[in-house]
Amino acid sequence: MANKENYSKKLEAYIDEQQKNGVYPKLLLHACCAPCSSYCLEYLRQYFDITVFYYNPNIMRQEEYKKRVEEEKRLIAAYNQQVEKSDFTGMNSSVGARKIEIIEGDYDPSYFLSKVKGYESCPEGGERCTICFAMRLEESALIAKKYGFDCFTTTLTISPLKDAERLNRIGRVMGEKHGVMFLPSDFKKKNGYKRSIELSHMFDLYRQDFCGCEFSRLQREREKQALAEK
Repeated sequence: MANKENYSKKLEAYIDEQQKNGVYPKLLLHACCAPCSSYCLEYLRQYFDITVFYYNPNIMRQEEYKKRVEEEKRLIAAYNQQVEKSDFTGMNSSVGARKIEIIEGDYDPSYFLSKVKGYESCPEGGERCTICFAMRLEESALIAKKYGFDCFTTTLTISPLKDAERLNRIGRVMGEKHGVMFLPSDFKKKNGYKRSIELSHMFDLYRQDFCGCEFSRLQREREKQALAEK
């Protein structure tokens, strides 16, 4: 059996190479939510000029979408305020951290539903999720190419419930398809997920308990109900 690729080390190697050359690449970071973004931004803002791309039409309830995107903007504003004030109290980032921009993508849940038609009953983590990952990463690649970013990646790899191998494979395919580099990552490594929880408490971020789509929400409700009945 072949060894799995170490995407965390690949990211570190890329950062080291750019830093040796005094380069801060322009990175488009697809973000799924503020809690997952928290550690990714804290880490990456030291080495990249980051623009967050908030593109998640899989979040089917509009009120849920609005809540999550506003939390993302609030987190970015807090990080940027630290840069303006050179205040990194309680943070792991160096004082060389850079300010972060944000682009909000189109919000059209009907597009997501059209993409996953026929896969509605798939369990969380199955083929429906693969389609959803591909949808979001392809749009990220298109935006990165359109606006001249050096590379793009996603915060999704920070989740212990997400398959980093699958996400990196899809990202690489979409990058090659649209002519822009996909930056490998596995942000859960080196206590990245643990740090995201700490930062979520520090910034009092809203932490949802389901990925986003109505199918994942209903599965989560069934799981909670089953636990309550035990």
